[in-house]
Amino acid sequence: MISGAPASGKGTQCELITQKYGLVHISAGDLLRAEIASGSENGRLAKEHMEKGQLVPNEIVVMMVKDRLSQTDAEQNGWLLDGYPRSSSQATALQGFGFHPDLFIVLEVPEDILVERVVGRRLDPVTGKIYHLKYSPPETEEIAARLTQRFDDTEEKVKLRLKTHNQNVSDVLSIFCSLFIEVKWCLLFMIIIQIKGNRPKEEVFTQIDAALSEMLQQRNTDPSSLLS
Repeated sequence: MISGAPASGKGTQCELITQKYGLVHISAGDLLRAEIASGSENGRLAKEHMEKGQLVPNEIVVMMVKDRLSQTDAEQNGWLLDGYPRSSSQATALQGFGFHPDLFIVLEVPEDILVERVVGRRLDPVTGKIYHLKYSPPETEEIAARLTQRFDDTEEKVKLRLKTHNQNVSDVLSIFCSLFIEVKWCLLFMIIIQIKGNRPKEEVFTQIDAALSEMLQQRNTDPSSLLS
């Protein structure tokens, strides 16, 4: 499971993790956006909350995530849950359905850097590729002309989202472990690791990779020491 504020680098790290370990990447944000695109009632309600920088109500999100985690590919290959849970109640619901992560990765980035990352972020609607006007500009003028900005990628909305995120992340962590430090074994035999995400992506992944490798080595050495 990976957690982090908007533009903390979750997406990039998820790609690197799934490429190496073959886990099924499940993004609560992608599930929500698909629901919005479908024009469903749940999608309409979700969009209203997202536009205000608020969390989408649990009753909309919980079942979508539960259903995806229950699919065969996730059960067989393992899963990487991105952007969920975002509140203590969602974390409680996840446990209630019997889903227990072995590793909880928390990416930490200073707020001013996060705001800059989000405001400059653009989407290519043709390829789905994400660009940044400063750090990863489009390759051609043709691509630049068609780039779009997500409706919630404005400075005002991202600050609201960051405030909401900061209010909830400690509550989520407290559900899994009452006290935590940089790396800590918890009562559910889960590792929580906090990583500074304002470094090159390769350095961030090196630390994540080391934690995953250590976890797998521990499991192979003593399978009973970690949840299956």
